[in-house]
Amino acid sequence: MHTLQISIYVLVFLIALALVFDFMNGFHDAANAIATVVSTGVLKPQQAVAMAALFNFIAIAVFQLHVAATVGKGTIDPNVVDHYVVFGALVGAICWNILTWYYGIPSSSSHALIGGLVGAAVAKAGTGSLISAGLIKTIAFIVLSPLLGFVFGSIMMVLVSWIFVRSTPRKVDKWFRRLQLVSASMYSLGHGGNDAQKTIGIIWMLLIATGFSQATDSLPPWWVIISCYSAISLGTLFGGWRIVKTMGQKITKLKPVGGFCAETGGAITLFLATMLGVPVSTTHTITGAIVGVGAAKRVSAVRWGVAGNIVWAWVLTIPASAFMAAIAWWIGKHIL
Repeated sequence: MHTLQISIYVLVFLIALALVFDFMNGFHDAANAIATVVSTGVLKPQQAVAMAALFNFIAIAVFQLHVAATVGKGTIDPNVVDHYVVFGALVGAICWNILTWYYGIPSSSSHALIGGLVGAAVAKAGTGSLISAGLIKTIAFIVLSPLLGFVFGSIMMVLVSWIFVRSTPRKVDKWFRRLQLVSASMYSLGHGGNDAQKTIGIIWMLLIATGFSQATDSLPPWWVIISCYSAISLGTLFGGWRIVKTMGQKITKLKPVGGFCAETGGAITLFLATMLGVPVSTTHTITGAIVGVGAAKRVSAVRWGVAGNIVWAWVLTIPASAFMAAIAWWIGKHIL
């Protein structure tokens, strides 16, 4: 593999840009981890984001870096990776995140990054530069992650309803206001474990291309891991409040028991995906779980029009961010 020769200043700039994306990932996806616990009134917004940020960072000690390996080595051909491709991928993903955040649309930062990589790589070297196995696995989970969230969320809701059938609503509310702290923490743990690794994968890819790391290395440098987990945690701490309202109240009306079931179903899905090394969307996962909880009560409890608009954003994320990344790659060729 040819070692890319670039200025140390360009390398530092691209790493900084990757960390900006990581921060925005946490900022954009904070709603996924805290919307339910805030909307049910269990925690105040400031308390919720602090808890989510803490568990985002704790994930560094819980999960192995399987997702980082998929992004860094299993999405596009390492031989086409250069500073222009990385620049295009990051700028494309950041632009899509800003656009969807502005309009309060809970889209996927993960798939924006994958779309960015695809767009920049195809712009440089055509479709032959893509690694189909890694992309198929990622694209399959666009459907599977919300479906699994839906299934686990609805199963949890049915089980809880059956177990507490003889309890008074007041007693159930009291118990699940406490239990929702646990479920929200677990979801934040899964969010940090899956999402921070995507940026680790991007920086690792760049370091391998420039010769600062070897393709045979089993792990990226420790400073990459710590800086990426720190960036996503800080992003979560600042929170994306425009999206909280959509996730927490517009899809279906949640109570603490529903919030617990949605977060637990979503957390189970994220834990499974991270162990399998699949970069999934925390947005897709929690949305599917919230819809599952609403549908388990009654189909009319879900505002299907809002859910449909969110699905359109999912469908558009990869092609839209790929298109933006291709343009950014062309611009990068002229300015870097």
